[in-house]
Amino acid sequence: MLNEIEHSVYLGRDSRSEGVTVTTVDSPAVVGFAPALRRLYFVRFAFAIVWAVLVFLTTKSGLGAAGVVLVVLYPLFDVGSAIVDARSAKDGGSVRGLYVNMAISSLAAVGLAVAAASDIPAVLRVWGAWAIVAGLVQLVVAVKRRKMGGQWPMILSGGISVLAGATFILGASAANPSLTNVAGYAVVGGIFFLVSAIRLGRAPQES
Repeated sequence: MLNEIEHSVYLGRDSRSEGVTVTTVDSPAVVGFAPALRRLYFVRFAFAIVWAVLVFLTTKSGLGAAGVVLVVLYPLFDVGSAIVDARSAKDGGSVRGLYVNMAISSLAAVGLAVAAASDIPAVLRVWGAWAIVAGLVQLVVAVKRRKMGGQWPMILSGGISVLAGATFILGASAANPSLTNVAGYAVVGGIFFLVSAIRLGRAPQES
């Protein structure tokens, strides 16, 4: 699949003018991007699983100090991941989407910090709004990268994020709102990152 990427460089001179054979190779930037993205996806999978377990264990009886830290940490980690992703990416369109994601997740971190001082329903509403917007951005970025391979799980994850966000907002009005569904949302997202990482590793063999 990586061989189908349109970013390539041409080595040699114009064969029409000097009879020199021109060969093409994949750009080193592009060749190096998929492995870097794959490593990032593995890290994001591991973080999501650990984070979800900690949220489940520490918020059973309420938000608490540990819960507040975890709630704010998740979007901050998302910002850090987007920064790493943007530094590796060379596709202008997808990088712009990542910058948008950084801004959205930064605002989400601030909003969740404020909401955490109130109660769990407030956290769910902010998280739901963030999930909807971030899911739409993820969809756009994944669609732009689909020629690389391994992006269909990210496209599905973006769509699920939008639906989950709406569920969180509605769930905030439930009788006993909790962050259990948010932890489950993180696990599902982590699994999609894992699947994408595996598919990216297979993409060169399938090209």
